[in-house]
Amino acid sequence: GRKVSDAYVDPDKIEEVAEEDMKTVGYEYDYDNLTYELVWADEFDYEGLPDDSKWDYDTGGHGWGNNELQYYTAGDNAYVKDGHLYIEARKEEKEGMDYSSSRMVSTGKGDWLYGKIEVSAKLPSDLGTWPAIWMLPTDWEYGGWPASGEIDIMEHVGYDQNRIHASVHTESYHHKINTQKTSTRIVEGVSDEFHVYSIEWLPDKIMAYIDGELYFTFDPKDYKKTPNYKE
Repeated sequence: GRKVSDAYVDPDKIEEVAEEDMKTVGYEYDYDNLTYELVWADEFDYEGLPDDSKWDYDTGGHGWGNNELQYYTAGDNAYVKDGHLYIEARKEEKEGMDYSSSRMVSTGKGDWLYGKIEVSAKLPSDLGTWPAIWMLPTDWEYGGWPASGEIDIMEHVGYDQNRIHASVHTESYHHKINTQKTSTRIVEGVSDEFHVYSIEWLPDKIMAYIDGELYFTFDPKDYKKTPNYKE
């Protein structure tokens, strides 16, 4: 035919990625023999408020980009007892909001690039809850969300009991444009028993586990041959 297909890609117009800008390429591992050194932990073997040398709080009630209905307090809703950390969501008026809770962060007190993160947790079961164990940047090197990334180790939505989510958000892949990379797994009794939610964050990929079982791998090379920081 005489007409060039809309699907045609002119090879002369393909954007070249400089070698120094390529990410997640050129790594080789013996995955079965990776070892880790413990550099940070909180076993909650004390009583009272969470250890302020390890934990801080995000505070406020402006919705946090998710239309959240609670006001996050500076520790009023979190305490340690009998070897466990408790985070309580309460139905109460707080600073103009109808609910209160705590949003604990390790920013500036426990910050890492690559490694293995493990959290043992028992989750709430009520409708309207959305517990999450997640990681955001300290330095926001590539710009605001989602350009500098987000790693969701565990998310659980109260109306979908026992379904666990692990996700990665980047400039190219995130939920606002419906391109986020995610996986889910049904785990019976997440609100009755403790389970271990973990990730291995390596220079070329992120792997998520529940109780040691791999169920999600984010490898940018699966989606683009020469990924850069946007992926």
